[in-house]
Amino acid sequence: VQLVESGGGLVQAGGSLRLSCAASGSTFSINDMAWYRQAPGAQRELVAAITNGDGNTDYLDSVKGRFTISRDNAKTTMYLQMNSLKPEDTAVYYCNVGLGVVHYWGQGTQVTVTS
Repeated sequence: VQLVESGGGLVQAGGSLRLSCAASGSTFSINDMAWYRQAPGAQRELVAAITNGDGNTDYLDSVKGRFTISRDNAKTTMYLQMNSLKPEDTAVYYCNVGLGVVHYWGQGTQVTVTS
């Protein structure tokens, strides 16, 4: 599975960005998709996840009500709509897809929020 991310950038606090992650390859076997982020000097953390079967979602507490994870009908492209961005959201954002016990990572996209 290959993952291509896009949509990162520089935005002022309170602004919005939409990240995309397009999967190709053995996408029929994808069972879950997620976004992680890693700020400088910090551990990578799970931001949002969605299960391909029933579409259940889960979010990091600090982004609940501001971020929305979704996927297209083909379940091969995942999105992260980020609203009301804060400087503490600054990080490299990575998409992650799971095929059984194997997980694949995107290359990461930088999100920088200025105050």
